[in-house]
Amino acid sequence: MASADLREELNCSICLSIYTDPVNLRCGHNFCQVCIDSVLDKQSEYGVYSCPECRLEFKRRPELQRNITLRNIAERFLSAQPEQEETGIFCTYCIHSPVPAVKSCLMCEAYLCANHLRVHSKAEEHVLSDPTTSLGNRKCSVHKRVLEYYCAKDAACICVFCKQDGKHRGHQVEPIYNASNKKKEKLKKILGQLISMRDETERNVQHHQKNIKRAEDKAAGITGRVTAVFKEIQEKLQTLEAQVLDDITREVKQNTNPVSDLIQQLEIKRDELCSKICHIEELCNMTDPVTVLREQESGRGDFCNVDNRDYKPVPAVDEVNEILLSLNLHRGLANIVDSVKSRLYVPENSEILLDNETAATNVAVSADLKIAYGTETNDDIDDTDDRFESYQVLSETSFCSGQHYWEAEIYGSNNWRVGLSYDSIDREGNDSVFGNTAESWCLVRSYKGYALRHDSNQIFLSAAPSLKRFMRLGIYLDYEAGQLSFYNLGTPIIHLHTFNTAFTEPLYAAIRVGLGVWVRIIKESLYIM
Repeated sequence: MASADLREELNCSICLSIYTDPVNLRCGHNFCQVCIDSVLDKQSEYGVYSCPECRLEFKRRPELQRNITLRNIAERFLSAQPEQEETGIFCTYCIHSPVPAVKSCLMCEAYLCANHLRVHSKAEEHVLSDPTTSLGNRKCSVHKRVLEYYCAKDAACICVFCKQDGKHRGHQVEPIYNASNKKKEKLKKILGQLISMRDETERNVQHHQKNIKRAEDKAAGITGRVTAVFKEIQEKLQTLEAQVLDDITREVKQNTNPVSDLIQQLEIKRDELCSKICHIEELCNMTDPVTVLREQESGRGDFCNVDNRDYKPVPAVDEVNEILLSLNLHRGLANIVDSVKSRLYVPENSEILLDNETAATNVAVSADLKIAYGTETNDDIDDTDDRFESYQVLSETSFCSGQHYWEAEIYGSNNWRVGLSYDSIDREGNDSVFGNTAESWCLVRSYKGYALRHDSNQIFLSAAPSLKRFMRLGIYLDYEAGQLSFYNLGTPIIHLHTFNTAFTEPLYAAIRVGLGVWVRIIKESLYIM
């Protein structure tokens, strides 16, 4: 009864058979992977997904999670069941009700239950075996006798007559059950290996799924931070815009208010002058001399003498102080950039100087120790043990911990390498070339294009930058994380490759140049503010 109850629990509610590769939905119900995929494919035609068991609906096609524990339980349950229960073969002679068969007779080609087995013929030719659905293929097609032997050379099951004729004479022949047991032993070993490979594969799948989940979670966190930063930038830009516009308005008012007051005074004086002008014009047009003279005597003013002492020239209106507004705008934008840098990690440009003592005799280094370029061999330079044999130089600066970033401008169409190296790298021979050894990692430019090299292993860039004579390169190092990344600082900036390893020694900037090629280390980054 317990076995029946367990079997019922292990049955898929779709195919009504024991689970095969069981998976579960978010609601907790389990199904065979093939069964639930078939159901979901049909549901996709209507755009509505639901659990066949509890009818819980999903907005999108639900993700399926492998149930490894349930799969192992189902497999162990099947391996512990009698074969007739698994195959469903019933006794040939029990016609009133199906009774599971316990044996099959190859001679009679019949299935026998326990009761019919007791009364069945015990003759030698009545060969009994475990129940099987294919009794016909258990007999020799030529002699119609039971297959009792196995010929290893021909890989064929044969009967006793086949063994005696000339076709299999001299071959290695053994009883069929012995050969079967030997093959089963081999199959068990293979099965063990396959199970181990399957479990290892499953672990790899879970490992990569965790990596994907971790990457998605990290991306979600970065997305949230970037969204918040841009929202903050928009708010601060709006505030800065309002402030600058207010400054412009205030500047205009400060420059125009005095003139506006003066304009008002001048308008009053203009009206007075207009009144006097009209009155004088009236007097000039009069024909009665007495009236004209009396007007002058009435004390309304002496119009013959014009006093210009109260006249004031109109001052010029000052222009808006554009320099002051630009300074305030620049300061406001700089403050916004500083706030962004405090919210997001931005590596600073590391200070790197080249080590002239390691430069090959055909490498010239500038006085500021920032530029290396290929030249003719200089015989006046001492060839010391620290110098490279040809066309290479290391930096004085080393990195043994932390995060570092530096940039380089490269001019030249071919034959340059830029990256990082241990100081322990050889100075002569092929083992001294950056990228050819386990002590160096670099980006290579040759006539074949761009590639990343380490320990003579080469990775050509599938999305390589255009082959121009000028390139700006960014290099980022996270020593503890064992990551070395290369970036093409074009428009847009492109991630070229990241080496992942465990660094064991201090790292130095490594540069290899050819004739007509120069590399300049950038002191101030154009991309990192």
